[in-house]
Amino acid sequence: MTIKDLKPAIVWNNFYGITRCPRPSKHEEVIRKYLLDWAAEHKVEAFTDEPGNVIMRIPATKGYENRKCVVLQGHMDMVPQKNSDVKHDFLTDPIETKVEGEWLKACGTTLGADNGLGIALALSVAESDDVPHGPIEILITYDEETGMAGAQALKPGILKGDILINLDSESEGEFYIGCAGGLDATAQARYRRKNEPKNHECWSLAVKGCQGGHSGMDIILCRANANKLVARVLLPLLVRNDVKLIDLEGGSLRNAIPREAFATVYVPSAKVDAAKKTVAKIAAALKAEYAATDPDLDIIFEPYRCEEGQACDPEECKYVSEESAIRFIRAILACPDGVERMSDNMPGMVETSNNLAMVKIYKGDFSVKCLMRSSVDSAKDALAEKMESVFLLAGIKVRFTGGYSGWAPNASSPILAAMKKVYKDMFDKEPLVMAIHAGLECGILAGAYPHWDMVSMGPTLLSPHSPDERAHIPSVQKVWDLLKEVLKNIPEK
Repeated sequence: MTIKDLKPAIVWNNFYGITRCPRPSKHEEVIRKYLLDWAAEHKVEAFTDEPGNVIMRIPATKGYENRKCVVLQGHMDMVPQKNSDVKHDFLTDPIETKVEGEWLKACGTTLGADNGLGIALALSVAESDDVPHGPIEILITYDEETGMAGAQALKPGILKGDILINLDSESEGEFYIGCAGGLDATAQARYRRKNEPKNHECWSLAVKGCQGGHSGMDIILCRANANKLVARVLLPLLVRNDVKLIDLEGGSLRNAIPREAFATVYVPSAKVDAAKKTVAKIAAALKAEYAATDPDLDIIFEPYRCEEGQACDPEECKYVSEESAIRFIRAILACPDGVERMSDNMPGMVETSNNLAMVKIYKGDFSVKCLMRSSVDSAKDALAEKMESVFLLAGIKVRFTGGYSGWAPNASSPILAAMKKVYKDMFDKEPLVMAIHAGLECGILAGAYPHWDMVSMGPTLLSPHSPDERAHIPSVQKVWDLLKEVLKNIPEK
C-alpha cells in the first residue's frame, strides 16, 4: 500500500502533491508556485500578498451565501530534518513516503505533515463539489517554522473572513484555543585558538540516536538533548584528562530538540586509555538515565578519520584555548533547557520552557541558539534574564529576537461551541478543549484581525520536527469528515 491508496483519496492526493515540492522554511518558492498553479488548474481565485502568503477565495455553495466567511489557515513550509545516514537535499528532493500499519511516515526524513496535511485539507474543500459551505478564504502563510514571518507580515484588510479555523494542530479530538508565545536567543563570543599540540591524537566524539522531536509539543517528554549530553561527556575530558577541544556542533533547528552532536578533540597520547574509560563510564550512565525516553542513544568515541584523499587543513587543526573551552562547556551545561514551569491554570500543560537548540564552536566562533516558549509573557522574560545571566557570567553576550506573545484562550468562543456540538453529534463523545505549548499563528493573526473567532484542530501527528514524524491515517478521515460538517453548520451572518 502507498499514499495513493489511502482514504480520503482527495486529501491524500493533495498531500502527495505537496510532498513533491521541496519547501524548507525560507525556501518556499516551489510550493508557492505549486499552490498558485493548483488554484489555476481548479479555477480557484488565488494570489499572493506583498510579503508572500498565498490567499485563495472560494464562493459559497448555493443556499449558503448568507453564512459567515470562514478562513482555513495553515503554513506552507516544513522542518527539514533527516537522519545522518540518509542522503536527501531538502532544497531539491521530494519527500518519499511509506505506509506502516495505520501510519504514514517518510523515509528517514521529516514527513512535512506539519503542516502539509493542513494545506491538503483546505485544498480539498476548495476542490470538492459536494461540500456545502458559505464563503471561504484559504490563508497559507510562509516561514512559520522559523519565526512565523508570514503571519507577522500579514496586513489588515486583505482577508474578509469572520471565523478562522487553523489546521495546524496535531491531535485529533482536541480543539485548541490558546498557545504559547516565543522568543529566540543567540549567545555569541570569539575565542583564541592554539596550534596543534605535540604528543596528542585526534579523536571524534558523537552523540547520536536521541529521539528529538518538536520543541513545544514534545518538551514535556523530557527526552535527551544531544547538546547537553555531549557537554556532559566533554567537561570531565577537558578537566581531568587534559583533552583539547577542536570543534563542536549539535542541533540544526531552533524548534527541534537536538538529536545529534559531534565534537573533535585532541587526546594526550599517554592518556588515551583514561579518556576512553571516562567516556565509557559517562556513556553507560547516560544510556541508563535515558533508557525509557531515548532507547537508541549511542555515544561513540573513536580516532578521527580524515576523508579519503583529503589533507588536513592547518586551520582546522587548531584547538580552543583551554580556559575558553572549559568556560564554553560549563555555559552550555548551565544554560536552561527543557521544562521550566508547568501551568497552574491548565493542569498537564507546560507553561514555560527552553530548547537549547543549536551549538557551534568552530574556527574562533562560539554560538548557542535557543527557543524559549511561554504562555505567560512575564515568565518568558524572566527565563530570558536567567539565560542571559548564565552566559554573561561566562563572558558571552546574548541577543534576543523574534519575540511574539501567545494566544489567549477564549472559552466562550461561538465557533468553539459550534464545533464541540458537531463533534459530539458525529462521534458520540466530547472533544478535549486545550491550549498548546507550541507556537500557533493564531495569536499573531489576531493582531491584524482582532475580530476573528478562532479555533485550531488537525489530525494526529507524532514526533513532528524529527525523522520519526508520522501521521495517523484514520485520524485524517475523521478530521476531513468533521471539517465538512463544521462548514455545513457555520452560522449565518
